[in-house]
Amino acid sequence: MKTKIILLALALGVSPSLLPAQDANTPPDGQRPPPREDAVGNQRGGNGPGESEPLTEAQKSQVKTILAKYNASTLTADQAKAIHEAFRAAGMHGGAALNDAVQAAGFAPDKLRDLAPPPGQASGSDQRPPSRSSDRAPSGDSRPELGDHGQQGQYTITQAISDRAQLSTIAFSGLAFLTGDFGAATFMPPGKVCDFFGFQYMRDIDVAGKGHNPMFLTRVAGDVLSILNDQQRQMFADLAAEQAPQFEQLAFKRMPLIESFQREKDGNIPSGSSGLNRDAVMRYVGEFYAFDAELSYRRAEVFGKVIASLSAEQKAAFAKMKFGDFNTWPDLDERDALKRPNPTTSRFFTVAYMTYASEFFSWYGGSVEADTYFCPERHGTYFGSFYMKDMPAMNKRNYDISTSVTGDSGENFLNLLTADQRANITSIPDRQKKLLAETVEVRQAMSVELRKFLTGGQADKSKVLALGRRYGALDGEMSWMYATAFAQVGRTLTPEQRAACVKLRNLDGYHSAPGYLYSNPLQKLPTLPNSDFLFVAPPQSAATQNSDSAGSAAIENSFVLRSPAFTNGGSLPVEYTGDGASITPPLEWSSPPTGTKAYAVIMHHIDPQGITKWYWTLYNIPANVTSLSKNVQDIGTLGNNSVNGRVGYAPPHSKGPGLKTYILTVYALSAPVQISAPLADVNREVLLAAMKNHILASAELKVVYDRTSLISSQADGTTG
Repeated sequence: MKTKIILLALALGVSPSLLPAQDANTPPDGQRPPPREDAVGNQRGGNGPGESEPLTEAQKSQVKTILAKYNASTLTADQAKAIHEAFRAAGMHGGAALNDAVQAAGFAPDKLRDLAPPPGQASGSDQRPPSRSSDRAPSGDSRPELGDHGQQGQYTITQAISDRAQLSTIAFSGLAFLTGDFGAATFMPPGKVCDFFGFQYMRDIDVAGKGHNPMFLTRVAGDVLSILNDQQRQMFADLAAEQAPQFEQLAFKRMPLIESFQREKDGNIPSGSSGLNRDAVMRYVGEFYAFDAELSYRRAEVFGKVIASLSAEQKAAFAKMKFGDFNTWPDLDERDALKRPNPTTSRFFTVAYMTYASEFFSWYGGSVEADTYFCPERHGTYFGSFYMKDMPAMNKRNYDISTSVTGDSGENFLNLLTADQRANITSIPDRQKKLLAETVEVRQAMSVELRKFLTGGQADKSKVLALGRRYGALDGEMSWMYATAFAQVGRTLTPEQRAACVKLRNLDGYHSAPGYLYSNPLQKLPTLPNSDFLFVAPPQSAATQNSDSAGSAAIENSFVLRSPAFTNGGSLPVEYTGDGASITPPLEWSSPPTGTKAYAVIMHHIDPQGITKWYWTLYNIPANVTSLSKNVQDIGTLGNNSVNGRVGYAPPHSKGPGLKTYILTVYALSAPVQISAPLADVNREVLLAAMKNHILASAELKVVYDRTSLISSQADGTTG
């Protein structure tokens, strides 16, 4: 029985967060952090910045000469390492003066350090995250607090989203994707879903170093269940019975996306498409992340009820168990504690039941910081990296996965590539910076909302679902970046490179199943929806296309946008284009969410290269307005367009052959938009940034246009 429990813990995802920086030693509590080096090698920390000698004019010129060989925007880890070596060979050992010279040459010193830290320096932050008193238990509550553990410095959001951490993880995923198959790509620990409850952070900071041992999860789950009474355990059991089939639905929702990525890699692209459509991927991932958010909402709701029912004795028992310190947890026989109160035939019942028990403690004893934290491999989970890393540990007791495997394999993979091939991957960290920063904001907002249940309050379900949908859109956009970049590399690999990649995969003798429900092999796949819709902007939302799913039906947005002039997915009448009257199309919307104080409308198009163009930005439409007539005037505030940069509507011209898809989006806002910039500077990005924290709901309407049948003399040369 105990062996089965340990194997179950492996299936739940108790495997290392794999980053080279996480091998660094952390000083005991009360000691200052060890000295760090600045961007190009000068030690600092402890008692303050180190001293450095000024550079001579000849040395400054030498810095420029060294850097002139490289491109700052496509710099790779190998190139950064070579730059450090050249500086040291020239007798320049770091400091503020060298930083200034590097910056004057057009390079970012911090990027040099992140790509290839000088000897002795680990990437990532070595400072602890701040402990917010507002996240802790009220005075007199005996809940354990976050912020008292010596290993926290190794694991921070700053470190997780650093260029070095992300590049290691992305490169590892690229290797897994290009050497794996569909089945391997579907493998994922179930612990990576609904992960807003601080368990990942509690694992990573464990001072006993047990966070990635199978017994970690079973110990905390057993301890929690031994403290709870029958009625409280039954709440977990009832929730497990309710959500077990929903976990299966969530796993199946991932499969069409994974199939589309495999098709992109193999060149199996639908006729008329140039490849994966970023908007379609973002929307689809947004929908199943909204489903994930719905499951998380329900989990937090039940956790809140259990917390409200705790006795003083139970609180005292939990207080003895310190967050992030396995050594303080009672050593008991899990076989008795983990007995299911009402076992079912569902394969995920026990997984869910144990997950609730373990995450209950991490949520109860944690904080917003703990909930917000994620390991670098949390996103873009569709490429088979979990299979490549975890498969050797499956069905083995006490199997340790090296914490350097991701970084080492990722670096070796990049070293196999040519400079042009590497650039496809090494450019991603810069491209996704804003997306990762917003991901952190969304996770934090999700934590704050869900934690209302912890103190006896009520979380706003519509807000939780909206946050989940946005979270998915961010994950979808990053995953689209990865899939298209990996596929581009794959198309140019030589036979020798492919053989070397397979050797790096290091899985001789392993053969993936046709698919996996998380880590459970499937002998036969279910019938999956045709993934063509992910290669073109779909006429309907992913939720509508999968309306037979209970999860999608539950999260479908009732806020609807229509037009009396055309249907969703239909043709845009020439009247509203640059080939006609060049006037704005009529729109109308219904069922806005409660609390709507204003609306905004954006019309945009994503070209085959993934570049977004926008034609109409209109905001601060009054809340009592639910329609816009054609050629609307004097309603709301106009921003600019990307066609001519002027304030106002720019009609599309659909320059070039073939159908073009244009997306009209209406946003229901909880407050009017506040923008201090001149109207001529209010572009789509500025408007989205200004209203992102006020979006209650959004609705889209897609329309296509093809001008190839028009007389070419009608074109006025404006790009569309």
